[in-house]
Amino acid sequence: MKFELVFVPFPGIGHLRSAVEIAKLLVKRDDRLSISILLLPSVPGGENVSSSYLTSLSETSNNRLRYQIISDENQQTAEPTRIDIHIKNQVPKVRSAVAKLVDDHSKLPDSPRLAGFIVDLFCTLMTDVANEFRVPSYLFYTSSAGLLGLGFHVQTLYDEKKYNVSESDYEDSDAELTVPSLTRPYPVKCLPHGLASKEWLPILTNQARKYREMKGILVNTVAELEPYTLKVLNGGDTPPVYPVGPLLELGNQTGDSKEEKQSEVLDWLDQQPPKSVVFLCFGSLGGFTEEQAREIAVALERSGHRFVWSIRRASPPGEFENLKEVLPEGFFDRTEERGRVLGWAPQIAVLSKPAVGGFVTHCGWNSTLESLWFGVPTAAWPLYSEQKFNAFEMVNELELAVEIRRYWRNDRTGVVTAEEIERAIKSLMEQDCEVRKRVKEMSEKCHVAVMDVGSSQTALKKFIDNVFENIGNAL
Repeated sequence: MKFELVFVPFPGIGHLRSAVEIAKLLVKRDDRLSISILLLPSVPGGENVSSSYLTSLSETSNNRLRYQIISDENQQTAEPTRIDIHIKNQVPKVRSAVAKLVDDHSKLPDSPRLAGFIVDLFCTLMTDVANEFRVPSYLFYTSSAGLLGLGFHVQTLYDEKKYNVSESDYEDSDAELTVPSLTRPYPVKCLPHGLASKEWLPILTNQARKYREMKGILVNTVAELEPYTLKVLNGGDTPPVYPVGPLLELGNQTGDSKEEKQSEVLDWLDQQPPKSVVFLCFGSLGGFTEEQAREIAVALERSGHRFVWSIRRASPPGEFENLKEVLPEGFFDRTEERGRVLGWAPQIAVLSKPAVGGFVTHCGWNSTLESLWFGVPTAAWPLYSEQKFNAFEMVNELELAVEIRRYWRNDRTGVVTAEEIERAIKSLMEQDCEVRKRVKEMSEKCHVAVMDVGSSQTALKKFIDNVFENIGNAL
C-alpha cells in the first residue's frame, strides 16, 4: 500500500528551498511514500518568492512529488500582514486543496492513502486541518536544534510565569538564562527580538506548545554539529527530533550565472590563490546605512586581504544606486586588483570557490550550513530574526566562528567601526587559526552525515519508520 504526506512549507525562499530538498530525500528513501507540497502565497509586505521559481517547481511535478500553487486570489489585503494572520487566512484554501486531493485519490485504483501533514515551524495552524482529516502532524524546523531548545525552554518558563524579560531593556540586560539544551549560560541580550516582544512572545510560545503536539520533528541540522542539544531534546518530554541536514540546494554551486557582473566575479575568483579571499554577504534582507557601508569599505582596504563584497542598503531595501558616491573617494581605484563589489551575489557559487577563505555573514541558518558544507570559517554579524542566537551558538557554544562584536541591538542603531571589522577579518583569515581547523573537521562530518550510512540518512529512516508506525496505530 502507498501513502501520501501533505507538506505545508512557509512561503519564504529559505524555508521553501530546504522543504523541497527534504521532500526529495523522503520520496527517494522510501518508494511507498509520495508527497504533495502546497505552495502558499507570499506574506503581504514580506519576502516575495519569485513566481518563476514557483512555476518551475510546479512544472516538475510527478506522481510521487507534486507541487500545487495555492492561489492568492481573494487575499484579504495587500497591506503588510503579520505572519500568523497570513497563515490563518490560508487555512480554508489548504483544507479545500487537501479535500480535493483525497477525493481525487479515492477515484483511482491503487491510489495512496493520506498519512499525515508535515508543517513548517510558522505553519502550525495547519495541524488543525490535519486533525480534521484524522491524520498526525510532523514539524519541519528550518532553524537549528539549539533554537528549538531555546523556544521550548522559554515556553516552559512563560507558562510557569517565571519569564520576566522586558521588551524595553532586554538588550541592555546582564541577565543570563540557564537553558537545558545549551552547555553555557545564554545572555538575555542575545535573545531574538520576538522572545522579548509583547506582541510576538505569546504567539511564539503558543507555537512551541503546538510543536509539542507533533508526532516528530525534522530539523535542518547535523547530529555531529549539535550533539549535546539533540541528546537533551531527545531525552525530554518533547516529540522525537530527527537531524536530517544539511538540506542545501547545491545545483548552482558551479556558478552558471547569466548575470554579467556575477559571472565576472566568479571568473575573477578562479584566478585567486586558495583561501585568499574574504566574502561578505548578508542575505536578501540584510542591508546597511551609507555610514556603515563606508566603515566596511575602510576595514576591507586596511585589512590588505582580497575580498568579494555583496552590498545592499537597509532603507529602502535594495541596491545602492551609485556606490562611488557612497564609499570613500578612490576606494574602487585603490582596491581594483584585490577586490570585487556587487549587489546580489550567488552565495553558494561563491562559497564553493577554493579561493574563498572566510565568510562575513549575517548568520542566517542556511548560510551557516552552507559555510560549514564548504569548510569556510565565518565571522558573525547578526542583523535580524534569530541570527543573534545563531551567532552565539556558532561563536560561543560550538566555537566554529569568530565574533565581530559580542552583542547586538535589534534596532541596528549605532555603527560597527572599521577597527572592529578589520580585526575580525584578520582573525578570520589566519590560515592556522583554531576555528579554521574546527570548521574543516565539521565540514567533513557534514559530508559523511548525508551518505547512505551517515547520521542524517539514519535519522531520515527513523522518521519514516515513525510515520509508518503511526499509520499502523491508526488502522
